[in-house]
Amino acid sequence: MVKRNPNIGRLKAGYLFPEISRRRREFAARHPEAKIISMGVGNTTEPIPPHICAALVGGARRLGRAETYSGYADEGLIELREAISRVNYNGAFGPEEVFISDGSKCDIGRLQTLFGPEAKAAVQDPSYPVYVDGSVVAGAAGRENSFSGCEDGDCGGGGYGGVKYLPCTPENNYFPDLSRIEDGSIIYFCSPNNPTGAVATKPQLAALVSAALRTGSIIVYDAAYSEYIRDAALPKTIYELDGARKCAIEVNSFSKSAGFTGVRLGWSVVPRDLVFSGGGSVNADWSRLTATVFNGASNIAQYGGIAALDEEGRREVRELTDFYLGNARLIRGALKTLNIGCIGGDNSPYIWARFPGRDSWDVFAELLEKYHVVTTPGSGFGPAGETFIRFSAFGRRADVEEVCGRLTAH
Repeated sequence: MVKRNPNIGRLKAGYLFPEISRRRREFAARHPEAKIISMGVGNTTEPIPPHICAALVGGARRLGRAETYSGYADEGLIELREAISRVNYNGAFGPEEVFISDGSKCDIGRLQTLFGPEAKAAVQDPSYPVYVDGSVVAGAAGRENSFSGCEDGDCGGGGYGGVKYLPCTPENNYFPDLSRIEDGSIIYFCSPNNPTGAVATKPQLAALVSAALRTGSIIVYDAAYSEYIRDAALPKTIYELDGARKCAIEVNSFSKSAGFTGVRLGWSVVPRDLVFSGGGSVNADWSRLTATVFNGASNIAQYGGIAALDEEGRREVRELTDFYLGNARLIRGALKTLNIGCIGGDNSPYIWARFPGRDSWDVFAELLEKYHVVTTPGSGFGPAGETFIRFSAFGRRADVEEVCGRLTAH
Protein backbone atom coordinates (compact mmCIF):
# COMPACT_ATOMS: atom_id res chain seq x y z
CA MET A 1 0.00 0.00 0.00
CA VAL A 2 1.14 3.55 -0.72
CA LYS A 3 1.89 5.46 2.46
CA ARG A 4 0.28 8.81 3.21
CA ASN A 5 2.47 11.91 3.07
CA PRO A 6 3.13 12.39 6.81
CA ASN A 7 3.39 16.15 6.42
CA ILE A 8 -0.26 16.42 5.42
CA GLY A 9 -1.13 14.49 8.56
CA ARG A 10 0.64 17.18 10.59
CA LEU A 11 -1.71 19.94 9.41
CA LYS A 12 -3.92 21.29 12.17
CA ALA A 13 -7.61 20.43 11.69
CA GLY A 14 -9.25 21.68 8.49
CA TYR A 15 -8.36 24.66 6.32
CA LEU A 16 -9.87 27.84 7.75
CA PHE A 17 -12.26 28.92 5.02
CA PRO A 18 -13.96 25.58 4.33
CA GLU A 19 -14.56 25.37 8.09
CA ILE A 20 -16.26 28.77 8.01
CA SER A 21 -18.41 27.59 5.09
CA ARG A 22 -19.36 24.45 7.00
CA ARG A 23 -20.51 26.44 10.03
CA ARG A 24 -22.45 28.81 7.82
CA ARG A 25 -24.27 25.90 6.15
CA GLU A 26 -25.15 24.39 9.51
CA PHE A 27 -26.56 27.71 10.73
CA ALA A 28 -28.55 28.16 7.51
CA ALA A 29 -30.03 24.69 7.88
CA ARG A 30 -31.23 25.55 11.40
CA HIS A 31 -32.47 29.02 10.39
CA PRO A 32 -33.69 28.88 6.77
CA GLU A 33 -35.47 32.22 7.23
CA ALA A 34 -32.28 34.11 8.10
CA LYS A 35 -30.65 36.42 5.57
CA ILE A 36 -26.99 35.64 6.04
CA ILE A 37 -24.48 38.21 4.82
CA SER A 38 -20.82 37.29 4.47
CA MET A 39 -18.08 39.68 5.49
CA GLY A 40 -15.60 36.89 6.02
CA VAL A 41 -13.80 35.42 3.03
CA GLY A 42 -11.79 37.88 0.96
CA ASN A 43 -13.57 37.10 -2.31
CA THR A 44 -14.31 40.02 -4.61
CA THR A 45 -17.95 40.70 -5.47
CA GLU A 46 -18.01 43.51 -8.05
CA PRO A 47 -17.95 42.82 -11.80
CA ILE A 48 -14.65 43.02 -13.66
CA PRO A 49 -14.50 46.58 -15.09
CA PRO A 50 -15.55 47.03 -18.74
CA HIS A 51 -12.21 47.83 -20.38
CA ILE A 52 -10.45 44.93 -18.65
CA CYS A 53 -13.37 42.57 -19.29
CA ALA A 54 -13.36 43.49 -22.99
CA ALA A 55 -9.69 42.49 -23.15
CA LEU A 56 -10.56 39.09 -21.66
CA VAL A 57 -13.22 38.63 -24.33
CA GLY A 58 -10.74 39.72 -26.98
CA GLY A 59 -8.20 37.26 -25.62
CA ALA A 60 -10.71 34.44 -26.01
CA ARG A 61 -11.48 35.50 -29.59
CA ARG A 62 -7.78 35.46 -30.44
CA LEU A 63 -7.74 31.74 -29.71
CA GLY A 64 -10.53 31.21 -32.25
CA ARG A 65 -8.50 32.53 -35.19
CA ALA A 66 -5.55 30.76 -36.80
CA GLU A 67 -3.57 33.96 -37.25
CA THR A 68 -3.79 34.95 -33.56
CA TYR A 69 -3.93 31.55 -31.85
CA SER A 70 -1.28 30.98 -29.18
CA GLY A 71 -0.28 27.96 -27.10
CA TYR A 72 2.11 27.54 -24.20
CA ALA A 73 3.77 30.62 -22.76
CA ASP A 74 5.31 29.10 -19.64
CA GLU A 75 6.84 32.22 -18.09
CA GLY A 76 4.14 34.53 -19.42
CA LEU A 77 3.50 36.78 -22.40
CA ILE A 78 6.42 39.15 -22.92
CA GLU A 79 4.03 42.11 -23.23
CA LEU A 80 2.57 41.41 -19.80
CA ARG A 81 5.94 40.88 -18.12
CA GLU A 82 7.25 44.14 -19.54
CA ALA A 83 4.08 45.98 -18.50
CA ILE A 84 4.32 44.66 -14.93
CA SER A 85 7.92 45.86 -14.66
CA ARG A 86 7.11 49.24 -16.18
CA VAL A 87 3.97 49.99 -14.15
CA ASN A 88 4.81 48.43 -10.79
CA TYR A 89 8.60 48.70 -10.63
CA ASN A 90 9.49 51.67 -12.88
CA GLY A 91 11.10 49.30 -15.37
CA ALA A 92 13.66 48.07 -12.82
CA PHE A 93 13.36 44.41 -13.86
CA GLY A 94 13.88 42.63 -17.13
CA PRO A 95 11.17 40.28 -18.39
CA GLU A 96 13.35 37.30 -17.41
CA GLU A 97 12.93 38.39 -13.76
CA VAL A 98 9.11 38.53 -13.93
CA PHE A 99 7.23 35.22 -13.94
CA ILE A 100 3.50 35.09 -14.73
CA SER A 101 1.40 32.69 -12.69
CA ASP A 102 -2.14 31.70 -11.76
CA GLY A 103 -2.03 33.70 -8.53
CA SER A 104 0.17 34.61 -5.57
CA LYS A 105 -1.15 31.76 -3.40
CA CYS A 106 -0.06 29.24 -6.03
CA ASP A 107 3.32 30.93 -6.36
CA ILE A 108 3.87 30.72 -2.60
CA GLY A 109 3.17 26.97 -2.73
CA ARG A 110 5.66 26.48 -5.55
CA LEU A 111 8.26 28.60 -3.76
CA GLN A 112 7.98 26.30 -0.76
CA THR A 113 8.80 23.43 -3.12
CA LEU A 114 11.75 25.45 -4.44
CA PHE A 115 13.29 25.89 -0.99
CA GLY A 116 12.58 22.34 0.14
CA PRO A 117 12.07 20.67 3.54
CA GLU A 118 15.32 21.89 5.10
CA ALA A 119 14.37 25.56 4.80
CA LYS A 120 13.48 27.35 8.01
CA ALA A 121 10.24 29.33 7.92
CA ALA A 122 9.71 32.60 9.80
CA VAL A 123 6.13 33.79 9.51
CA GLN A 124 4.20 36.86 10.58
CA ASP A 125 1.60 35.90 13.17
CA PRO A 126 -1.24 36.32 12.35
CA SER A 127 -0.88 35.66 8.64
CA TYR A 128 -2.54 34.11 5.59
CA PRO A 129 -2.75 30.34 6.32
CA VAL A 130 -0.81 29.16 3.24
CA TYR A 131 2.48 30.49 4.64
CA VAL A 132 2.33 28.08 7.58
CA ASP A 133 0.31 25.22 6.10
CA GLY A 134 2.37 25.19 2.91
CA SER A 135 5.58 25.15 4.95
CA VAL A 136 4.28 22.20 6.94
CA VAL A 137 3.39 20.26 3.78
CA ALA A 138 6.90 21.02 2.47
CA GLY A 139 8.31 19.38 5.59
CA ALA A 140 8.94 22.15 8.12
CA ALA A 141 6.93 20.59 10.94
CA GLY A 142 8.62 17.22 10.74
CA ARG A 143 12.22 18.43 10.51
CA GLU A 144 14.53 17.34 13.30
CA ASN A 145 16.07 20.03 15.49
CA SER A 146 13.21 22.31 14.57
CA PHE A 147 13.35 25.70 16.19
CA SER A 148 10.86 27.26 18.59
CA GLY A 149 7.52 28.47 17.36
CA CYS A 150 5.80 31.21 19.37
CA GLU A 151 6.91 33.42 22.23
CA ASP A 152 8.62 31.37 24.91
CA GLY A 153 8.00 28.29 22.76
CA ASP A 154 4.27 28.38 23.53
CA CYS A 155 1.89 28.55 20.58
CA GLY A 156 -1.23 28.10 22.66
CA GLY A 157 -1.95 24.86 20.83
CA GLY A 158 -2.05 26.57 17.45
CA GLY A 159 1.53 26.37 16.19
CA TYR A 160 4.04 24.05 14.56
CA GLY A 161 7.49 23.23 15.91
CA GLY A 162 9.25 23.79 12.59
CA VAL A 163 7.85 27.26 11.97
CA LYS A 164 9.08 30.38 13.72
CA TYR A 165 6.14 32.61 14.58
CA LEU A 166 6.76 36.37 14.62
CA PRO A 167 3.89 37.83 16.66
CA CYS A 168 2.35 41.07 15.33
CA THR A 169 0.20 42.55 18.06
CA PRO A 170 -1.08 45.92 19.30
CA GLU A 171 1.86 45.99 21.70
CA ASN A 172 4.44 46.03 18.88
CA ASN A 173 2.28 48.05 16.46
CA TYR A 174 1.73 44.91 14.35
CA PHE A 175 5.37 44.73 13.26
CA PRO A 176 7.41 41.75 14.45
CA ASP A 177 10.55 41.48 16.55
CA LEU A 178 13.09 40.85 13.79
CA SER A 179 15.74 39.65 16.25
CA ARG A 180 13.82 36.34 16.40
CA ILE A 181 14.72 35.52 12.79
CA GLU A 182 17.31 32.75 12.60
CA ASP A 183 20.07 32.53 10.01
CA GLY A 184 19.05 31.18 6.62
CA SER A 185 15.30 31.57 7.07
CA ILE A 186 12.53 32.06 4.54
CA ILE A 187 10.67 35.08 5.89
CA TYR A 188 7.01 35.35 4.88
CA PHE A 189 5.85 38.94 5.04
CA CYS A 190 2.63 40.51 3.73
CA SER A 191 1.93 44.25 3.43
CA PRO A 192 -0.80 45.44 3.46
CA ASN A 193 -1.22 42.53 5.80
CA ASN A 194 -3.88 39.88 5.53
CA PRO A 195 -5.60 39.64 8.02
CA THR A 196 -4.70 42.69 10.14
CA GLY A 197 -4.80 45.40 7.47
CA ALA A 198 -1.57 46.87 8.89
CA VAL A 199 0.81 48.41 6.35
CA ALA A 200 4.57 48.45 6.95
CA THR A 201 6.29 51.82 6.79
CA LYS A 202 9.48 52.48 4.85
CA PRO A 203 11.67 52.41 8.02
CA GLN A 204 10.05 49.12 9.05
CA LEU A 205 10.70 47.53 5.67
CA ALA A 206 14.25 48.89 5.70
CA ALA A 207 14.75 47.07 9.00
CA LEU A 208 13.27 43.90 7.51
CA VAL A 209 15.64 44.03 4.54
CA SER A 210 18.57 44.69 6.87
CA ALA A 211 17.60 41.68 9.01
CA ALA A 212 17.35 39.44 5.95
CA LEU A 213 20.76 40.52 4.68
CA ARG A 214 22.32 40.12 8.12
CA THR A 215 20.95 36.60 8.61
CA GLY A 216 21.37 35.38 5.04
CA SER A 217 17.60 34.96 4.75
CA ILE A 218 15.20 35.40 1.83
CA ILE A 219 11.99 37.42 2.15
CA VAL A 220 8.91 36.17 0.34
CA TYR A 221 7.04 39.47 0.16
CA ASP A 222 3.31 39.20 -0.55
CA ALA A 223 2.10 42.48 -2.08
CA ALA A 224 -1.33 41.22 -3.19
CA TYR A 225 -3.10 44.22 -1.62
CA SER A 226 -0.64 46.93 -2.65
CA GLU A 227 -3.20 48.64 -4.91
CA TYR A 228 -5.19 49.58 -1.79
CA ILE A 229 -2.43 51.76 -0.40
CA ARG A 230 -3.50 55.40 -0.55
CA ASP A 231 -0.88 56.95 1.75
CA ALA A 232 1.97 57.97 -0.57
CA ALA A 233 4.48 57.56 2.26
CA LEU A 234 3.82 53.82 2.49
CA PRO A 235 5.82 51.51 0.18
CA LYS A 236 3.89 49.53 -2.42
CA THR A 237 6.76 47.15 -3.11
CA ILE A 238 9.71 45.77 -1.14
CA TYR A 239 11.96 46.92 -3.98
CA GLU A 240 11.55 50.54 -2.90
CA LEU A 241 14.14 49.63 -0.26
CA ASP A 242 17.87 49.52 -0.93
CA GLY A 243 19.25 46.00 -0.84
CA ALA A 244 15.93 44.25 -1.42
CA ARG A 245 17.01 42.88 -4.79
CA LYS A 246 19.60 40.78 -2.97
CA CYS A 247 17.24 39.26 -0.41
CA ALA A 248 13.60 39.38 -1.57
CA ILE A 249 11.14 37.69 -3.89
CA GLU A 250 7.88 39.56 -4.42
CA VAL A 251 4.58 37.91 -5.30
CA ASN A 252 1.51 39.80 -6.43
CA SER A 253 -1.84 39.23 -8.07
CA PHE A 254 -4.63 40.76 -10.12
CA SER A 255 -7.21 39.06 -7.91
CA LYS A 256 -8.04 41.82 -5.44
CA SER A 257 -7.18 44.78 -7.66
CA ALA A 258 -8.92 43.88 -10.94
CA GLY A 259 -11.44 41.33 -9.64
CA PHE A 260 -9.56 38.31 -11.00
CA THR A 261 -10.30 35.95 -8.08
CA GLY A 262 -12.08 33.63 -10.51
CA VAL A 263 -9.87 34.43 -13.49
CA ARG A 264 -6.55 33.56 -11.77
CA LEU A 265 -3.55 35.69 -12.71
CA GLY A 266 -0.53 36.80 -10.73
CA TRP A 267 3.21 37.15 -10.89
CA SER A 268 6.44 36.76 -8.99
CA VAL A 269 9.57 38.87 -9.27
CA VAL A 270 12.81 36.95 -8.69
CA PRO A 271 15.78 39.29 -9.16
CA ARG A 272 18.90 38.02 -10.89
CA ASP A 273 20.87 39.43 -7.93
CA LEU A 274 19.32 36.87 -5.56
CA VAL A 275 21.51 33.86 -4.80
CA PHE A 276 21.57 30.86 -2.50
CA SER A 277 24.22 30.43 0.20
CA GLY A 278 26.44 28.54 -2.23
CA GLY A 279 26.18 31.26 -4.86
CA GLY A 280 23.66 29.53 -7.13
CA SER A 281 21.01 31.62 -8.89
CA VAL A 282 17.56 31.60 -7.30
CA ASN A 283 16.19 33.03 -10.53
CA ALA A 284 17.58 30.12 -12.57
CA ASP A 285 16.18 27.52 -10.17
CA TRP A 286 12.78 29.21 -10.09
CA SER A 287 12.72 29.26 -13.89
CA ARG A 288 13.61 25.57 -13.97
CA LEU A 289 11.01 24.62 -11.35
CA THR A 290 8.13 26.56 -12.88
CA ALA A 291 8.92 25.15 -16.33
CA THR A 292 8.76 21.67 -14.80
CA VAL A 293 5.53 21.86 -12.77
CA PHE A 294 3.57 24.70 -14.42
CA ASN A 295 2.53 25.29 -18.01
CA GLY A 296 1.69 28.95 -17.60
CA ALA A 297 -1.33 31.09 -16.84
CA SER A 298 -4.27 31.24 -19.22
CA ASN A 299 -3.46 33.34 -22.27
CA ILE A 300 -6.97 34.77 -22.05
CA ALA A 301 -6.31 35.97 -18.49
CA GLN A 302 -2.98 37.46 -19.52
CA TYR A 303 -4.60 39.71 -22.10
CA GLY A 304 -6.89 40.94 -19.34
CA GLY A 305 -3.81 41.61 -17.23
CA ILE A 306 -2.23 43.67 -19.99
CA ALA A 307 -5.39 45.77 -20.18
CA ALA A 308 -5.42 46.23 -16.40
CA LEU A 309 -2.00 47.87 -16.67
CA ASP A 310 -2.73 50.36 -19.43
CA GLU A 311 -4.02 53.87 -18.72
CA GLU A 312 -7.72 53.00 -18.86
CA GLY A 313 -7.21 49.80 -16.93
CA ARG A 314 -5.31 51.62 -14.19
CA ARG A 315 -8.21 54.04 -13.86
CA GLU A 316 -10.67 51.15 -13.54
CA VAL A 317 -8.51 49.42 -10.92
CA ARG A 318 -8.38 52.63 -8.92
CA GLU A 319 -12.17 52.99 -9.03
CA LEU A 320 -12.70 49.36 -8.05
CA THR A 321 -10.31 49.50 -5.10
CA ASP A 322 -11.81 52.85 -4.05
CA PHE A 323 -15.19 51.15 -3.92
CA TYR A 324 -14.00 48.45 -1.54
CA LEU A 325 -12.17 51.01 0.59
CA GLY A 326 -15.51 52.84 0.82
CA ASN A 327 -17.02 49.65 2.23
CA ALA A 328 -14.15 49.45 4.69
CA ARG A 329 -14.83 52.98 5.94
CA LEU A 330 -18.44 52.05 6.65
CA ILE A 331 -17.40 48.96 8.62
CA ARG A 332 -14.81 50.89 10.62
CA GLY A 333 -17.39 53.55 11.40
CA ALA A 334 -19.88 50.99 12.69
CA LEU A 335 -17.24 49.31 14.88
CA LYS A 336 -16.13 52.63 16.31
CA THR A 337 -19.75 53.49 17.13
CA LEU A 338 -19.76 50.31 19.20
CA ASN A 339 -16.39 51.26 20.79
CA ILE A 340 -14.74 48.20 19.29
CA GLY A 341 -11.06 48.81 18.70
CA CYS A 342 -9.84 48.06 15.19
CA ILE A 343 -7.14 48.75 12.62
CA GLY A 344 -6.99 48.45 8.84
CA GLY A 345 -9.54 49.58 6.31
CA ASP A 346 -7.68 52.75 5.33
CA ASN A 347 -4.93 51.32 3.11
CA SER A 348 -6.33 47.78 3.08
CA PRO A 349 -9.67 46.03 2.43
CA TYR A 350 -9.52 44.26 5.81
CA ILE A 351 -10.52 45.48 9.27
CA TRP A 352 -9.02 43.74 12.30
CA ALA A 353 -11.38 44.11 15.27
CA ARG A 354 -10.35 43.31 18.84
CA PHE A 355 -12.54 41.59 21.43
CA PRO A 356 -10.29 41.42 24.51
CA GLY A 357 -10.54 38.23 26.52
CA ARG A 358 -12.89 36.55 24.04
CA ASP A 359 -12.34 33.36 22.07
CA SER A 360 -12.44 34.36 18.40
CA TRP A 361 -14.58 31.40 17.33
CA ASP A 362 -17.05 32.34 20.11
CA VAL A 363 -17.24 35.87 18.73
CA PHE A 364 -17.67 34.45 15.22
CA ALA A 365 -20.59 32.33 16.50
CA GLU A 366 -22.20 35.29 18.29
CA LEU A 367 -22.03 37.50 15.19
CA LEU A 368 -23.56 34.71 13.11
CA GLU A 369 -26.29 33.79 15.61
CA LYS A 370 -27.24 37.30 16.68
CA TYR A 371 -26.66 39.37 13.54
CA HIS A 372 -26.59 36.69 10.81
CA VAL A 373 -23.17 37.98 9.70
CA VAL A 374 -20.27 35.75 8.67
CA THR A 375 -16.80 36.97 9.64
CA THR A 376 -13.41 35.30 10.04
CA PRO A 377 -12.10 34.28 13.47
CA GLY A 378 -8.63 35.64 14.11
CA SER A 379 -7.27 32.41 15.59
CA GLY A 380 -7.54 30.86 12.13
CA PHE A 381 -4.66 33.07 11.06
CA GLY A 382 -2.32 32.05 13.87
CA PRO A 383 -1.91 32.11 17.66
CA ALA A 384 -1.62 35.92 17.82
CA GLY A 385 -5.00 36.21 16.09
CA GLU A 386 -6.89 35.01 19.14
CA THR A 387 -9.46 37.56 20.47
CA PHE A 388 -9.64 39.21 17.01
CA ILE A 389 -12.15 39.06 14.16
CA ARG A 390 -11.41 39.96 10.54
CA PHE A 391 -14.07 41.87 8.64
CA SER A 392 -13.70 41.87 4.85
CA ALA A 393 -14.73 44.89 2.78
CA PHE A 394 -15.31 42.70 -0.28
CA GLY A 395 -19.08 42.91 -0.56
CA ARG A 396 -21.97 44.64 -2.25
CA ARG A 397 -22.56 48.14 -0.88
CA ALA A 398 -26.18 47.44 0.10
CA ASP A 399 -25.08 44.36 2.08
CA VAL A 400 -22.34 46.29 3.86
CA GLU A 401 -24.79 49.04 4.79
CA GLU A 402 -27.27 46.46 6.06
CA VAL A 403 -24.63 44.76 8.21
CA CYS A 404 -23.56 48.08 9.68
CA GLY A 405 -27.17 48.83 10.46
CA ARG A 406 -27.68 45.47 12.15
CA LEU A 407 -24.57 45.93 14.30
CA THR A 408 -25.35 49.46 15.43
CA ALA A 409 -29.09 48.90 15.98
CA HIS A 410 -28.48 46.67 19.02
